Amino acid sequence: MLLNRKYVPVAVTFGLLATMFAAGAFRYTGFFSMQVFYNLLIDNSFLLITAVGMTFVILSGGIDLSVGSVIALTTMVSASLVEQHGWPPAVVIPLVLVMGSLFGATMGAIIHYFRIQPFIVTLAGMFLARGLCYLISIDTITIKNASYTWVAQTKVSLPGGYVSINVMIALVVVLLALYLAHYTRFGRNVYAIGGSEQSALLMGLPVAQSKVLVYTLSGFCSALAGVVFTFYMLSGYGLHAMGLELDTIAAVVIGGTLLTGGVGYIVGTFLGVLIQGVIQTIISFEGTLSSWWTKIVIGLLLFVFILFQKVLSERRITVKS
Repeated sequence: MLLNRKYVPVAVTFGLLATMFAAGAFRYTGFFSMQVFYNLLIDNSFLLITAVGMTFVILSGGIDLSVGSVIALTTMVSASLVEQHGWPPAVVIPLVLVMGSLFGATMGAIIHYFRIQPFIVTLAGMFLARGLCYLISIDTITIKNASYTWVAQTKVSLPGGYVSINVMIALVVVLLALYLAHYTRFGRNVYAIGGSEQSALLMGLPVAQSKVLVYTLSGFCSALAGVVFTFYMLSGYGLHAMGLELDTIAAVVIGGTLLTGGVGYIVGTFLGVLIQGVIQTIISFEGTLSSWWTKIVIGLLLFVFILFQKVLSERRITVKS
């Protein structure tokens, strides 16, 4: 049975993940355990949530460089309101989620109605959000609130180990994204716009609404990732999540989503995040290697996957013609 061509990138990503995990298990004692796998999710739950939002953006043919800065702004606003102004978390968390959504919606509207490249608009958004962090404070704001501490310390028992509440939030986001992408009209519109925006317009699809919603979703996911990151770090800081937008794009691309849009899967993004986690884990097990090797390996994988996508795209065009 031949594998459908559109599933090949995801299959390659899964094969690479399995190979890397097997290599780690062969080389390091204790690597092949459920808790090591759970730790991948614990340490990358915020990246997974951010990557889900980025997947929809890239599927639509866009890009969002503001995600890391929105995460940092979320941590700063949360820490400031909770610790310095005494606001309850039940008010702060919905507030920052709305803030992130509005931030994304504004960028989406500017991109579509003013016909400005997403790279430029979201780059401006990145600088704006990061700058707003320093208007709040240039120092770290430590969170000592009992609710945040409880969430950070609570462990959810699973077969072979445990995960944090952050992981449960991330997995729920992935499941909802799977449904949204593959079983709703919005998901079909996103794929159609990424395949050809002009064709989508000719088919009468709500292109404007869908593009604004895509960036709204990305902003929401970034803010939610910021909430999860706040639980993870128990602090707000303007330098949190520096460069995370690049890690997010890398995870989505390694997961098989085409940068040109129209092709990709949430499952692939999930695998792409796990690959980054496995690379980090292998380097930590090695001990003698610098953490910068993570960036080097991810960079090499990006080169390989982008070339791989280029070959698949050219073959698809050849077959159609």
